[in-house]
Amino acid sequence: MRLRRNREDAKTNNDKQTAFDAFDDESEEKGSSTYGHTPVAGRWGKRTGHWIGVFALLIAVGLTTAFFTVSKIKAREEFDLQQQTRKKVAMLPLVDVAVAKPAPRYKSLVLPAATAAWYRTIIYSRVTGYLKDWKVDLGDRVKKGQVLATIETPDLDAQLDAARAELKAAQAEAKVREADAAFAQSTYNRWRDSPKGVVSEQEREAKKAGAASSVAQLNAANAKVAVDQAKVNGLTTLTGFKNVTAPFDGIITERRIDPGDLVTAGSASSTTPLFVIQQIDRIRVFSSVPQSVAARLSIGSPVHVSTDDGTGRTFDGKITRMTGSLDPQARTMQIETVLPNSDYALAPGMYVRARFEVGETATVRVPASAIVFRAKGPQVAVLGSNGKISFRDVTIVTDDGEFVDLGSGVKAGEDVALNINSQIGDGDKVAVNNSPGAQS
Repeated sequence: MRLRRNREDAKTNNDKQTAFDAFDDESEEKGSSTYGHTPVAGRWGKRTGHWIGVFALLIAVGLTTAFFTVSKIKAREEFDLQQQTRKKVAMLPLVDVAVAKPAPRYKSLVLPAATAAWYRTIIYSRVTGYLKDWKVDLGDRVKKGQVLATIETPDLDAQLDAARAELKAAQAEAKVREADAAFAQSTYNRWRDSPKGVVSEQEREAKKAGAASSVAQLNAANAKVAVDQAKVNGLTTLTGFKNVTAPFDGIITERRIDPGDLVTAGSASSTTPLFVIQQIDRIRVFSSVPQSVAARLSIGSPVHVSTDDGTGRTFDGKITRMTGSLDPQARTMQIETVLPNSDYALAPGMYVRARFEVGETATVRVPASAIVFRAKGPQVAVLGSNGKISFRDVTIVTDDGEFVDLGSGVKAGEDVALNINSQIGDGDKVAVNNSPGAQS
Protein backbone atom coordinates (compact mmCIF):
# COMPACT_ATOMS: atom_id res chain seq x y z
CA MET A 1 0.00 0.00 0.00
CA ARG A 2 2.92 2.29 0.64
CA LEU A 3 4.17 1.76 -2.88
CA ARG A 4 0.81 2.58 -4.24
CA ARG A 5 0.61 5.75 -2.20
CA ASN A 6 4.00 6.93 -3.43
CA ARG A 7 2.95 6.50 -7.02
CA GLU A 8 -0.15 8.60 -6.46
CA ASP A 9 1.90 11.34 -4.80
CA ALA A 10 4.31 11.40 -7.73
CA LYS A 11 1.43 11.63 -10.17
CA THR A 12 -0.05 14.49 -8.20
CA ASN A 13 3.26 16.31 -8.23
CA ASN A 14 3.64 15.81 -11.99
CA ASP A 15 0.17 17.20 -12.57
CA LYS A 16 1.06 20.26 -10.55
CA GLN A 17 4.28 20.79 -12.44
CA THR A 18 2.49 20.51 -15.74
CA ALA A 19 -0.10 23.02 -14.66
CA PHE A 20 2.60 25.37 -13.46
CA ASP A 21 4.46 25.17 -16.76
CA ALA A 22 1.28 25.88 -18.67
CA PHE A 23 0.65 28.83 -16.49
CA ASP A 24 4.19 30.04 -17.05
CA ASP A 25 3.83 29.85 -20.84
CA GLU A 26 0.54 31.70 -20.74
CA SER A 27 2.11 34.38 -18.59
CA GLU A 28 4.93 34.87 -21.15
CA GLU A 29 2.40 35.35 -23.96
CA LYS A 30 0.13 37.76 -22.12
CA GLY A 31 2.85 39.60 -20.27
CA SER A 32 3.63 39.61 -16.59
CA SER A 33 2.03 43.02 -16.10
CA THR A 34 -1.40 41.59 -16.89
CA TYR A 35 -1.35 39.00 -14.18
CA GLY A 36 1.04 40.71 -11.83
CA HIS A 37 3.48 37.75 -12.05
CA THR A 38 7.29 38.16 -12.35
CA PRO A 39 9.05 35.16 -14.05
CA VAL A 40 11.94 33.47 -12.35
CA ALA A 41 15.46 34.12 -13.85
CA GLY A 42 16.27 30.42 -14.19
CA ARG A 43 13.39 29.80 -16.51
CA TRP A 44 14.52 32.62 -18.85
CA GLY A 45 18.09 31.07 -19.06
CA LYS A 46 16.61 27.80 -20.20
CA ARG A 47 14.79 29.41 -23.16
CA THR A 48 17.92 31.39 -24.19
CA GLY A 49 20.11 28.29 -24.31
CA HIS A 50 17.55 26.54 -26.46
CA TRP A 51 17.61 29.31 -29.10
CA ILE A 52 21.43 29.56 -29.04
CA GLY A 53 21.64 25.89 -29.87
CA VAL A 54 19.23 26.29 -32.75
CA PHE A 55 21.23 29.26 -34.13
CA ALA A 56 24.51 27.40 -33.85
CA LEU A 57 23.01 24.49 -35.71
CA LEU A 58 21.86 26.78 -38.52
CA ILE A 59 25.35 28.34 -38.81
CA ALA A 60 26.96 24.91 -38.96
CA VAL A 61 24.58 23.85 -41.69
CA GLY A 62 25.26 27.08 -43.66
CA LEU A 63 29.04 26.71 -43.39
CA THR A 64 28.88 23.12 -44.46
CA THR A 65 26.75 24.02 -47.44
CA ALA A 66 29.12 26.90 -48.42
CA PHE A 67 32.16 24.65 -48.07
CA PHE A 68 30.72 22.05 -50.38
CA THR A 69 29.57 24.74 -52.84
CA VAL A 70 33.02 26.42 -53.01
CA SER A 71 34.73 23.07 -53.32
CA LYS A 72 32.46 22.20 -56.21
CA ILE A 73 33.20 25.53 -57.95
CA LYS A 74 36.95 25.10 -57.51
CA ALA A 75 36.80 21.58 -58.77
CA ARG A 76 34.89 22.76 -61.83
CA GLU A 77 37.44 25.57 -62.48
CA GLU A 78 40.33 23.16 -62.13
CA PHE A 79 38.64 20.82 -64.53
CA ASP A 80 38.08 23.63 -67.07
CA LEU A 81 41.72 24.76 -66.69
CA GLN A 82 42.95 21.24 -67.26
CA GLN A 83 40.75 20.98 -70.34
CA GLN A 84 42.08 24.28 -71.72
CA THR A 85 45.67 23.27 -70.95
CA ARG A 86 45.20 19.98 -72.75
CA LYS A 87 43.69 21.86 -75.68
CA LYS A 88 46.57 24.34 -75.83
CA VAL A 89 49.13 21.58 -75.61
CA ALA A 90 47.42 19.83 -78.47
CA MET A 91 47.46 23.07 -80.61
CA LEU A 92 50.53 24.21 -82.64
CA PRO A 93 52.40 27.42 -81.65
CA LEU A 94 51.23 30.45 -83.60
CA VAL A 95 53.82 32.68 -85.32
CA ASP A 96 53.66 35.75 -87.56
CA VAL A 97 55.58 35.43 -90.79
CA ALA A 98 56.85 37.75 -93.52
CA VAL A 99 58.22 37.15 -96.97
CA ALA A 100 61.91 37.87 -97.57
CA LYS A 101 62.28 40.22 -100.54
CA PRO A 102 65.18 41.43 -102.68
CA ALA A 103 66.64 44.67 -101.32
CA PRO A 104 66.44 47.77 -103.56
CA ARG A 105 69.30 48.08 -106.05
CA TYR A 106 69.91 51.66 -104.96
CA LYS A 107 69.60 53.06 -101.49
CA SER A 108 69.07 56.70 -100.62
CA LEU A 109 71.56 58.13 -98.14
CA VAL A 110 70.81 61.57 -96.68
CA LEU A 111 73.75 63.43 -95.13
CA PRO A 112 74.19 66.96 -93.76
CA ALA A 113 76.01 69.37 -96.04
CA ALA A 114 77.03 73.01 -96.22
CA THR A 115 77.03 75.52 -99.06
CA ALA A 116 79.92 77.75 -100.11
CA ALA A 117 80.36 80.44 -102.73
CA TRP A 118 81.94 79.61 -106.04
CA TYR A 119 84.54 82.33 -105.28
CA ARG A 120 85.12 84.14 -102.02
CA THR A 121 87.78 86.81 -101.71
CA ILE A 122 88.85 89.05 -98.85
CA ILE A 123 90.03 92.34 -100.30
CA TYR A 124 92.92 94.10 -98.57
CA SER A 125 94.58 97.37 -99.47
CA ARG A 126 97.77 97.30 -101.56
CA VAL A 127 98.77 100.80 -100.42
CA THR A 128 98.97 102.63 -97.12
CA GLY A 129 96.89 105.75 -96.67
CA TYR A 130 93.48 107.02 -95.63
CA LEU A 131 90.16 105.87 -97.02
CA LYS A 132 88.70 108.69 -99.04
CA ASP A 133 85.31 107.08 -99.67
CA TRP A 134 83.64 103.77 -100.53
CA LYS A 135 81.46 103.32 -103.57
CA VAL A 136 79.55 100.14 -102.63
CA ASP A 137 77.98 98.69 -99.51
CA LEU A 138 76.67 95.38 -98.14
CA GLY A 139 74.56 93.38 -100.57
CA ASP A 140 75.56 95.38 -103.63
CA ARG A 141 76.20 93.41 -106.78
CA VAL A 142 79.37 94.49 -108.54
CA LYS A 143 81.10 93.79 -111.85
CA LYS A 144 84.69 92.83 -112.43
CA GLY A 145 86.91 95.97 -112.39
CA GLN A 146 84.29 98.15 -110.73
CA VAL A 147 85.74 100.68 -108.23
CA LEU A 148 84.79 99.76 -104.68
CA ALA A 149 86.67 102.43 -102.71
CA THR A 150 89.29 105.20 -103.09
CA ILE A 151 92.37 105.63 -100.87
CA GLU A 152 94.43 108.80 -100.40
CA THR A 153 98.21 108.07 -100.32
CA PRO A 154 100.25 111.23 -99.59
CA ASP A 155 103.39 109.28 -98.70
CA LEU A 156 103.21 107.23 -101.87
CA ASP A 157 102.69 110.35 -103.96
CA ALA A 158 105.81 111.93 -102.44
CA GLN A 159 107.85 108.81 -103.10
CA LEU A 160 106.72 108.80 -106.72
CA ASP A 161 107.70 112.45 -107.21
CA ALA A 162 111.14 111.77 -105.73
CA ALA A 163 111.62 108.73 -107.91
CA ARG A 164 110.72 110.68 -111.02
CA ALA A 165 113.26 113.38 -110.10
CA GLU A 166 115.96 110.77 -109.61
CA LEU A 167 115.08 109.29 -112.96
CA LYS A 168 115.53 112.63 -114.69
CA ALA A 169 118.91 113.13 -113.03
CA ALA A 170 120.01 109.67 -114.07
CA GLN A 171 118.89 110.30 -117.62
CA ALA A 172 120.92 113.55 -117.70
CA GLU A 173 123.97 111.77 -116.32
CA ALA A 174 123.59 109.11 -118.96
CA LYS A 175 123.63 111.73 -121.72
CA VAL A 176 126.86 113.20 -120.32
CA ARG A 177 128.42 109.77 -120.19
CA GLU A 178 127.27 109.11 -123.70
CA ALA A 179 129.04 112.30 -124.95
CA ASP A 180 132.22 111.44 -123.05
CA ALA A 181 132.22 107.96 -124.49
CA ALA A 182 131.82 109.28 -128.02
CA PHE A 183 134.70 111.78 -127.60
CA ALA A 184 136.95 109.15 -126.05
CA GLN A 185 136.24 106.76 -128.86
CA SER A 186 137.00 109.33 -131.59
CA THR A 187 140.26 110.33 -129.84
CA TYR A 188 141.34 106.73 -129.63
CA ASN A 189 140.52 106.27 -133.29
CA ARG A 190 142.83 109.15 -134.27
CA TRP A 191 145.69 107.90 -132.07
CA ARG A 192 145.19 104.38 -133.32
CA ASP A 193 145.42 105.39 -136.99
CA SER A 194 148.47 107.70 -136.53
CA PRO A 195 151.73 106.52 -138.25
CA LYS A 196 154.30 104.83 -136.11
CA GLY A 197 156.82 107.16 -134.64
CA VAL A 198 154.43 110.08 -134.53
CA VAL A 199 152.81 108.98 -131.21
CA SER A 200 154.19 106.58 -128.69
CA GLU A 201 152.61 103.19 -128.10
CA GLN A 202 152.00 104.11 -124.48
CA GLU A 203 149.91 107.11 -125.45
CA ARG A 204 147.99 104.99 -127.97
CA GLU A 205 147.18 102.43 -125.26
CA ALA A 206 146.13 105.20 -122.85
CA LYS A 207 143.63 106.56 -125.37
CA LYS A 208 142.27 103.04 -125.88
CA ALA A 209 141.78 102.59 -122.15
CA GLY A 210 140.07 105.98 -121.89
CA ALA A 211 137.60 105.00 -124.59
CA ALA A 212 136.81 101.73 -122.87
CA SER A 213 136.35 103.50 -119.50
CA SER A 214 133.98 106.00 -121.07
CA VAL A 215 131.87 103.16 -122.49
CA ALA A 216 131.76 101.49 -119.05
CA GLN A 217 130.64 104.71 -117.38
CA LEU A 218 127.96 105.11 -120.03
CA ASN A 219 126.69 101.61 -119.34
CA ALA A 220 126.59 102.35 -115.62
CA ALA A 221 124.66 105.53 -116.25
CA ASN A 222 122.19 103.68 -118.46
CA ALA A 223 121.77 101.01 -115.74
CA LYS A 224 121.07 103.73 -113.20
CA VAL A 225 118.42 105.12 -115.53
CA ALA A 226 116.84 101.66 -115.81
CA VAL A 227 116.80 101.24 -112.03
CA ASP A 228 115.21 104.60 -111.49
CA GLN A 229 112.72 103.93 -114.26
CA ALA A 230 111.72 100.62 -112.62
CA LYS A 231 111.28 102.41 -109.31
CA VAL A 232 109.03 104.96 -110.94
CA ASN A 233 107.07 102.26 -112.67
CA GLY A 234 106.61 100.36 -109.40
CA LEU A 235 105.38 103.42 -107.54
CA THR A 236 103.12 104.31 -110.45
CA THR A 237 101.62 100.83 -110.32
CA LEU A 238 101.02 101.20 -106.59
CA THR A 239 99.23 104.48 -107.14
CA GLY A 240 96.87 102.53 -109.36
CA PHE A 241 95.76 100.64 -106.26
CA LYS A 242 94.38 103.83 -104.80
CA ASN A 243 91.21 102.68 -106.48
CA VAL A 244 90.11 99.34 -104.97
CA THR A 245 88.38 97.31 -107.69
CA ALA A 246 86.36 94.08 -107.78
CA PRO A 247 88.34 91.04 -108.96
CA PHE A 248 85.21 89.32 -110.37
CA ASP A 249 81.46 89.65 -110.64
CA GLY A 250 79.88 89.08 -107.26
CA ILE A 251 78.12 90.42 -104.19
CA ILE A 252 79.64 92.47 -101.37
CA THR A 253 79.00 90.41 -98.23
CA GLU A 254 81.18 92.40 -95.80
CA ARG A 255 82.40 96.00 -95.48
CA ARG A 256 84.77 96.79 -92.63
CA ILE A 257 85.96 100.34 -93.35
CA ASP A 258 84.62 103.88 -93.24
CA PRO A 259 85.90 107.16 -94.74
CA GLY A 260 88.91 108.51 -92.85
CA ASP A 261 90.09 105.10 -91.61
CA LEU A 262 93.83 104.48 -91.78
CA VAL A 263 94.44 101.74 -94.31
CA THR A 264 97.58 99.63 -94.15
CA ALA A 265 98.96 97.71 -97.08
CA GLY A 266 99.22 93.94 -96.74
CA SER A 267 97.15 91.01 -95.50
CA ALA A 268 98.70 90.25 -92.12
CA SER A 269 96.59 89.21 -89.16
CA SER A 270 96.83 92.73 -87.78
CA THR A 271 95.64 94.29 -91.05
CA THR A 272 91.97 95.18 -91.39
CA PRO A 273 90.39 93.94 -94.64
CA LEU A 274 88.32 96.33 -96.71
CA PHE A 275 85.63 94.12 -98.26
CA VAL A 276 84.57 90.51 -98.69
CA ILE A 277 83.18 89.70 -102.11
CA GLN A 278 81.61 86.39 -103.13
CA GLN A 279 80.45 84.97 -106.43
CA ILE A 280 77.28 82.94 -105.86
CA ASP A 281 75.77 82.44 -109.29
CA ARG A 282 77.16 78.95 -108.77
CA ILE A 283 77.17 77.28 -105.37
CA ARG A 284 79.46 74.59 -104.03
CA VAL A 285 77.92 71.99 -101.70
CA PHE A 286 80.33 70.11 -99.45
CA SER A 287 79.40 66.90 -97.66
CA SER A 288 81.35 64.18 -95.87
CA VAL A 289 80.37 60.61 -96.67
CA PRO A 290 81.35 57.54 -94.61
CA GLN A 291 84.14 55.28 -95.75
CA SER A 292 81.74 52.43 -96.54
CA VAL A 293 79.75 54.64 -98.89
CA ALA A 294 82.54 56.62 -100.55
CA ALA A 295 83.73 53.57 -102.48
CA ARG A 296 80.28 53.23 -104.11
CA LEU A 297 80.09 56.84 -105.31
CA SER A 298 81.85 58.40 -108.27
CA ILE A 299 82.11 61.70 -110.11
CA GLY A 300 78.86 62.24 -111.98
CA SER A 301 76.67 60.40 -109.48
CA PRO A 302 73.35 62.24 -108.91
CA VAL A 303 72.86 64.37 -105.81
CA HIS A 304 69.62 65.94 -104.59
CA VAL A 305 70.03 68.94 -102.27
CA SER A 306 67.19 70.22 -100.10
CA THR A 307 66.98 73.06 -97.59
CA ASP A 308 65.30 73.38 -94.21
CA ASP A 309 63.77 76.79 -94.89
CA GLY A 310 60.26 75.39 -95.32
CA THR A 311 60.04 75.99 -99.07
CA GLY A 312 60.47 72.32 -99.87
CA ARG A 313 62.65 73.11 -102.87
CA THR A 314 65.07 70.49 -104.14
CA PHE A 315 68.12 71.23 -106.28
CA ASP A 316 69.45 68.48 -108.52
CA GLY A 317 73.12 68.18 -109.33
CA LYS A 318 75.97 65.75 -109.76
CA ILE A 319 79.14 64.99 -107.85
CA THR A 320 81.79 67.30 -109.28
CA ARG A 321 84.85 66.46 -107.20
CA MET A 322 86.00 63.91 -104.62
CA THR A 323 89.07 64.39 -102.47
CA GLY A 324 90.14 60.78 -102.96
CA SER A 325 91.41 60.56 -99.37
CA LEU A 326 89.75 59.99 -96.01
CA ASP A 327 89.83 62.13 -92.91
CA PRO A 328 91.89 59.99 -90.48
CA GLN A 329 89.81 61.21 -87.55
CA ALA A 330 86.27 60.76 -88.88
CA ARG A 331 86.99 58.20 -91.66
CA THR A 332 84.96 60.25 -94.10
CA MET A 333 85.62 61.60 -97.58
CA GLN A 334 84.69 65.12 -98.64
CA ILE A 335 82.55 65.37 -101.77
CA GLU A 336 81.78 68.56 -103.70
CA THR A 337 78.67 69.20 -105.76
CA VAL A 338 78.25 72.32 -107.91
CA LEU A 339 74.73 73.71 -108.36
CA PRO A 340 73.57 76.55 -110.64
CA ASN A 341 72.24 79.47 -108.59
CA SER A 342 71.27 82.17 -111.05
CA ASP A 343 68.25 83.16 -108.94
CA TYR A 344 70.36 83.32 -105.76
CA ALA A 345 68.01 80.90 -103.99
CA LEU A 346 70.99 79.40 -102.18
CA ALA A 347 73.31 81.46 -100.03
CA PRO A 348 76.82 80.60 -98.85
CA GLY A 349 77.01 79.05 -95.40
CA MET A 350 73.57 77.40 -95.49
CA TYR A 351 72.87 74.06 -93.81
CA VAL A 352 71.35 71.69 -96.36
CA ARG A 353 70.72 67.99 -96.80
CA ALA A 354 72.35 66.05 -99.60
CA ARG A 355 70.70 62.82 -100.74
CA PHE A 356 72.88 60.35 -102.60
CA GLU A 357 71.74 57.30 -104.55
CA VAL A 358 74.15 54.62 -103.37
CA GLY A 359 74.50 51.41 -105.37
CA GLU A 360 73.87 48.30 -103.27
CA THR A 361 75.06 44.73 -103.64
CA ALA A 362 72.49 41.98 -104.16
CA THR A 363 70.95 41.40 -100.71
CA VAL A 364 67.71 40.08 -99.21
CA ARG A 365 65.59 42.35 -97.01
CA VAL A 366 63.65 41.11 -93.96
CA PRO A 367 61.96 42.95 -91.07
CA ALA A 368 64.22 43.66 -88.13
CA SER A 369 61.94 41.58 -85.89
CA ALA A 370 62.98 38.49 -87.84
CA ILE A 371 66.54 38.64 -86.49
CA VAL A 372 67.34 36.42 -83.52
CA PHE A 373 70.63 37.01 -81.71
CA ARG A 374 72.07 33.85 -80.19
CA ALA A 375 75.44 32.62 -79.03
CA LYS A 376 76.41 31.66 -82.58
CA GLY A 377 75.49 35.09 -83.86
CA PRO A 378 72.48 36.51 -85.73
CA GLN A 379 69.98 33.97 -87.02
CA VAL A 380 66.64 33.95 -88.83
CA ALA A 381 63.84 31.40 -88.29
CA VAL A 382 62.73 30.22 -91.74
CA LEU A 383 59.34 28.52 -92.10
CA GLY A 384 59.52 25.57 -94.48
CA SER A 385 56.76 24.22 -96.70
CA ASN A 386 56.21 21.42 -94.15
CA GLY A 387 55.34 23.99 -91.48
CA LYS A 388 58.55 23.41 -89.51
CA ILE A 389 60.95 26.04 -88.28
CA SER A 390 64.65 25.98 -89.20
CA PHE A 391 67.15 28.45 -87.75
CA ARG A 392 69.79 29.72 -90.19
CA ASP A 393 72.92 31.76 -89.61
CA VAL A 394 72.81 35.05 -91.51
CA THR A 395 75.17 37.89 -92.42
CA ILE A 396 73.90 41.42 -91.80
CA VAL A 397 74.90 43.96 -94.44
CA THR A 398 72.89 47.00 -93.32
CA ASP A 399 70.40 47.67 -90.55
CA ASP A 400 68.25 50.82 -90.52
CA GLY A 401 66.25 49.80 -87.45
CA GLU A 402 63.13 48.77 -89.37
CA PHE A 403 64.55 46.49 -92.03
CA VAL A 404 67.72 44.43 -92.23
CA ASP A 405 69.52 43.58 -95.45
CA LEU A 406 71.12 40.13 -95.35
CA GLY A 407 74.07 39.03 -97.41
CA SER A 408 73.60 35.30 -96.81
CA GLY A 409 71.41 32.74 -95.06
CA VAL A 410 68.00 33.59 -96.54
CA LYS A 411 66.71 33.61 -100.11
CA ALA A 412 64.15 35.96 -101.57
CA GLY A 413 60.63 34.51 -101.42
CA GLU A 414 61.15 32.44 -98.26
CA ASP A 415 58.87 32.92 -95.24
CA VAL A 416 60.59 34.10 -92.05
CA ALA A 417 59.09 34.06 -88.57
CA LEU A 418 58.79 37.33 -86.65
CA ASN A 419 59.37 37.76 -82.93
CA ILE A 420 59.99 34.03 -82.59
CA ASN A 421 59.29 32.54 -79.16
CA SER A 422 62.36 31.31 -77.31
CA GLN A 423 60.47 28.09 -76.53
CA ILE A 424 60.34 27.17 -80.22
CA GLY A 425 63.31 25.11 -81.29
CA ASP A 426 64.82 24.04 -84.57
CA GLY A 427 62.53 21.59 -86.34
CA ASP A 428 59.40 22.47 -84.34
CA LYS A 429 56.15 22.62 -86.24
CA VAL A 430 54.18 25.88 -85.99
CA ALA A 431 51.01 27.44 -87.30
CA VAL A 432 50.90 30.75 -89.22
CA ASN A 433 49.00 33.46 -87.38
CA ASN A 434 48.79 35.95 -90.24
CA SER A 435 48.98 36.27 -93.98
CA PRO A 436 52.65 36.50 -95.05
CA GLY A 437 51.80 39.25 -97.50
CA ALA A 438 50.68 41.49 -94.63
CA GLN A 439 54.31 42.02 -93.68
CA SER A 440 56.71 43.81 -96.01
